[in-house]
Amino acid sequence: MFLKKFNKIFPKKKSCVRTRIAPSPTGPFHIGNARSALFNYLFAKQNEGEFILRIEDTDLARSDSSFEKDIIEGLKWLNLEWTEGPYKQSERLAIYKKYLEKLFSEGKAFWCPHALDELKKEKQEQMANHEAPRHVCEYKNKKTGANKRGIIRLSTPLKIIEFDDIIRGKIRFDTSLLGDIALAKDENTPLYNFAVVVDDFEMKISHVIRGEDHISNTPKQILIQSALGLAEKPQYGHLPLVLGLDRSKISSRHAAVAVAAYRKTGYLPEAIINFMALLGWNPGTDQEIFSLEELVKKFDLGRVQKGGAIFDIERLNWLNGIYIRKKTPKELTELILKEKFLKPAPEFKNDYIEKIISLERSRMIKLSEIGERAAYFFSEPAYHKSLLSWQEKQPAEEIKINLDIILDLIRGAKSENFTKDAIKGAVWPYAEEKGRGNVLWPFRVALTGQNKSPDPFEIAEILGKEKTIARLEKAAQILNN
Repeated sequence: MFLKKFNKIFPKKKSCVRTRIAPSPTGPFHIGNARSALFNYLFAKQNEGEFILRIEDTDLARSDSSFEKDIIEGLKWLNLEWTEGPYKQSERLAIYKKYLEKLFSEGKAFWCPHALDELKKEKQEQMANHEAPRHVCEYKNKKTGANKRGIIRLSTPLKIIEFDDIIRGKIRFDTSLLGDIALAKDENTPLYNFAVVVDDFEMKISHVIRGEDHISNTPKQILIQSALGLAEKPQYGHLPLVLGLDRSKISSRHAAVAVAAYRKTGYLPEAIINFMALLGWNPGTDQEIFSLEELVKKFDLGRVQKGGAIFDIERLNWLNGIYIRKKTPKELTELILKEKFLKPAPEFKNDYIEKIISLERSRMIKLSEIGERAAYFFSEPAYHKSLLSWQEKQPAEEIKINLDIILDLIRGAKSENFTKDAIKGAVWPYAEEKGRGNVLWPFRVALTGQNKSPDPFEIAEILGKEKTIARLEKAAQILNN
């Protein structure tokens, strides 16, 4: 139903679809850009089209190669592989200059000599009078111009601009509210709206799918397209903003905004992809878990909402836990070691680590938790003797007796069959007799030094008989001190 509604603005031939993600390397690759990249990727893939990566680095003062690397690594980590690029605007300056010269030759571009202070004062006065900030330059009709001082602007015609937004329907703008559009700082330094128009045309972009904060740029870009006489123009779709729970624009107040921060914290790319897909898109069913392959089949721009998309970190945590449990202990072990969430000494082999991961997998929300959760497997735990007391009311003498009996029971277990079931079989009858908490609590603390952990039988099996005995003996010594 939804696709039928939008068929008139979708190309008939799937091969015509060419989308792009075009971030600026002026800061970390953030979740909003990643969500836009995902929607562009999905739309291109399901239409057998191309997904292009373009680095918009014409702001030389703020652009940084480290941020460019962050963009590329972020997209690769999310498995959003582009089919063309990365193109860099800084390497295309000659192309922009050619198009600027065309506008100059046709009398559509001009030099605006007004200083920044003048323009700032004009803007302040307009805002004080509740007018739309804009600059209509008196130099646009002077052929002698401003002798190449100031910036280059487009002489904006007065008319109504209307376009069909794939997500929002018809949008209208009155160009009198825009003023004369800034195109370039000089002949070799294009500004955002001009460079974007040239690139989208040169790269044959069919669909521009981006955040709603770019809606105000669209009429400017349409005017530049018309001034250049570009026959092929992209269709536009503007995605809802990503909002915090308080419905303000997402920022570091609500959650991490950089994709790299989520990777560093131990989120899985599959969980981030699943979560981002549901930031503004409704599948129309109760399904909540989607692989990237499923999303390619089921994603529909016609089901993208207009209102803001709420970023709920608890939902992301829930999804991440699900994707952690979907992986095998071996897969998780390889991933945890690769991402350095654990840095074990060489004496600890992968099969030992894999047993630990298997034990903790069902409890983990983020991979970064494994270091704290599993620390006692790699080093002797340190704790105060008061922690050995069940509910802080057990006499030390009683705890000591229980530990001694557990020690005797463990020593009597066969080393070749030191499994959780065998250990439980040896200790459980005594725990039932004396009270589970009274017996199993100090057993747990002796092995882990923690008040929360998996059950001591599983832990003892992984530690092995020798280490289990050593830790029980140490607990008895701690009590004597």
